Amino acid sequence: MAELINLRSVRKNRIRAQSEAEAKIKRERHGRTKAEKKLGQARTDKARQTLDGLRLTSRPPEDPASD
Repeated sequence: MAELINLRSVRKNRIRAQSEAEAKIKRERHGRTKAEKKLGQARTDKARQTLDGLRLTSRPPEDPASD
């Protein structure tokens, strides 16, 4: 006797597999790993700290004698 197959579930499984394969390709092409994101954030933070450390005061000090 033949094995019964639910065609609807076979079709859905095939579609899921295709979607997952496409997603994997897109992740490899466009995605960044967690470590890469963390490294990028650390570099940005370091650059911001360096620039803030080199910044001159934004406002001249107020002269209390000029009142």
